[in-house]
Amino acid sequence: MTDDSRFEPTPADPIAPSPQAVTPLEEELAALKDRHLRLAADFDNFRKRALKERSETWEKAQADLVLRLADGLDDLARFAHVDPAQTDAARLHAGVDLVERKIWKELGALGVSRIDQTGVPFDPNVHEAVTTGPAPTPAADHTIGAILQAGYRAGKLLLRPARVQVLTWSGDGGGTGAER
Repeated sequence: MTDDSRFEPTPADPIAPSPQAVTPLEEELAALKDRHLRLAADFDNFRKRALKERSETWEKAQADLVLRLADGLDDLARFAHVDPAQTDAARLHAGVDLVERKIWKELGALGVSRIDQTGVPFDPNVHEAVTTGPAPTPAADHTIGAILQAGYRAGKLLLRPARVQVLTWSGDGGGTGAER
């Protein structure tokens, strides 16, 4: 048996609240509980609505991107069905170049940029070193010698790092650069 009886008011206890004092407190407690439940339900509805709106916004953004690229995709589809015997390589090359420029115009308008510069210092924040090569001069040490796969940014967000060859100076004016 627990000793909870010491907290129960007795009729002779002068601290025991009267029923008239307890009733308003119980009503206030019920009102606060009701308010809490309503706020919790409102927050849950807000959370669901925000999730739905975010999902709809994402779908609209994807649809807008596809719409922006639709002309270029249509042009690529036309090139896929060109008879090679009827078209020379120079004309195909010019057409593909035109499609690439059209797609990059739209991607550029969205803030997308390509990471594909050689001769710049290696930056692990935007480059992924895949291989090394000999640097022709000490000044070319730890610079990008070749782009093996271009990288991409959307604004400041790195979408994919550029896969690169990093030049290293071996100190003897040549060599593999693997001596480091």
